Amino acid sequence: MRKLIAAINMTLDGFCDHTAVIPDEEIHQHYADLMDNADLVLYGRKTYQLMQFWQELVKNPSGEKSMDKFALVMDKIPKIVFSHTLKDAGWYNARLADQPVGEMVKELKQQPGRDILVGSRSLIIQIMELNLIDEYQFCVHPVVSKSSLPLFENVKNRTVFKLIKTKTFNGGAVTFYYEPAKMTDNMHN
Repeated sequence: MRKLIAAINMTLDGFCDHTAVIPDEEIHQHYADLMDNADLVLYGRKTYQLMQFWQELVKNPSGEKSMDKFALVMDKIPKIVFSHTLKDAGWYNARLADQPVGEMVKELKQQPGRDILVGSRSLIIQIMELNLIDEYQFCVHPVVSKSSLPLFENVKNRTVFKLIKTKTFNGGAVTFYYEPAKMTDNMHN
């Protein structure tokens, strides 16, 4: 069974705001390595459309080595997009989901292969509520945003996490690796 990893950048105050965080060479390398060890990444429409920036960078490299390398890794990983409005994914190895989130994730996890990543805030919340995430990687950047969407907005169920490890970056960001705690208490709230 494949592992489903939710990986996302966030600010110290718990917001997911791609304009507030400043990924450096080390952060780009971290996420490139994560994708190199996965077979697939799942996105919601909004995040997917933001990620299409990297598709353009493959065509027109920036000259900044870590960004250009990350663009190549992002370009090659297969993607599934959950959207009610998109008619075409518009990326050679991306496709639109043809099943509800829970059904598709359960099916994908049963298939052989390497890790599956999910990197969209709304999709993380939906899959988290279904208890289908095996590992969480929250990369917390040393900045306060107060201007975007909180990561855990509208979460209905109490979820307890067990810290597995941390990774500190030279720029001050820290990735916290968690797995859902195996507690019967987790199921009652």
